[in-house]
Amino acid sequence: MILEMKVPSPGESITEVEIAEWLVEDGDYVEKDQAIAEVDSDKATLELPAEASGTITLKAEEGDAVAVGAVVCLIDTSAAKPESAANVSNAPKEEKEAPKKEVAPQPAKAKETYASGVPSPAAKKILDEKGVDSKSVTGSGRDGRITKEDAVSAVPSMGSPTGGNRGETRSKLSMLRRKVAERLVAAKNETAMLTTFNEVDMSAIFELRNKYKEDFKSKHGVGLGFMSFFTKAVVRALEMYPAVNSMIDGKEMVSYDFCDISIAVSGPKGLMVPVIRNAENLTFRGVEAEVKRLAIRAREGEITVDEMTGGTFTITNGGVFGSMLSTPIINPPQSAILGMHNIVERPIARDGAIAIAPIMYVAVSYDHRIIDGKESVGFLVAIKEALENPEELLMNNDVKKALEM
Repeated sequence: MILEMKVPSPGESITEVEIAEWLVEDGDYVEKDQAIAEVDSDKATLELPAEASGTITLKAEEGDAVAVGAVVCLIDTSAAKPESAANVSNAPKEEKEAPKKEVAPQPAKAKETYASGVPSPAAKKILDEKGVDSKSVTGSGRDGRITKEDAVSAVPSMGSPTGGNRGETRSKLSMLRRKVAERLVAAKNETAMLTTFNEVDMSAIFELRNKYKEDFKSKHGVGLGFMSFFTKAVVRALEMYPAVNSMIDGKEMVSYDFCDISIAVSGPKGLMVPVIRNAENLTFRGVEAEVKRLAIRAREGEITVDEMTGGTFTITNGGVFGSMLSTPIINPPQSAILGMHNIVERPIARDGAIAIAPIMYVAVSYDHRIIDGKESVGFLVAIKEALENPEELLMNNDVKKALEM
């Protein structure tokens, strides 16, 4: 019996996928549920399992865009499973006569005379000015004399190719990478995007983490990182400025009474943005556990489309790569995104004196069509205030209870 394997639907609104890689070869025997291919959609990379055991016949090539529901391979379920050790034929292979190599004719050597390797007066002047030894230059003139052209060619000018590697390679962008590119360009072209900046003194968070991070990790099994503080600060700010937690849908503005926070994660196939659902209901431990779970699934290529669908606001952390400052691009159809950056000790004014403190620059890019400057600046200031005074504004003056110690 020949079974036709069709492309399953990876999720709503996805109409086609791309064959990223075949994990088996044409004619192989496959077991039921064995991963036979990796397919890229515009949101994630998924494995395609065999629906039955048998011999497989591939009907699509790597890089092909295949519609959902189209046949990508056939499985002959009546084929017998081959023995584990294949019989290797001992018959001698037919020897083919090696083609004779054609020997290129060698150019006649220039006649050796007193002029061989001697630069002309003009060539000698150029070589002397540039400090080039005439013995390293091959003459092309009569009887091997070094001409002016030989001297000029022997001295590479600034910006000219010097014999180094100048090759190039081309590779097709994956469907996921192409979709990311389309969305980023659309965000720039279809939104009135502006960015506002601020700086955060991270001293209070450093003190809390240094004091409680060991106990927190031993009790909950996850580290007390920066993402939980930033997520809690964002949730608080979104509740204060609901326009930032809104989107444009045609001629309507849609506002949400929940906070689904998207977190940008660098995965093996490119940028992925899994979503922390109802972050307003999560504790510090809950946020850290969910961030860890989603990040691992994204980096191992196990993230699902559902886990990346939706989101009302995005947090991206370029600081893990060393970024000092950037203007993050809105993740459509959302209306705003927060950019975190690296933490560097910098001199600041504190109580009328110069002090050294761990400072992070933060940025909020927003769609000016529905978010005014007053709201965007107030939103970022609210985040700054919460991060600089987390015990009062994020923990209700009870650190141990907030961290469930």
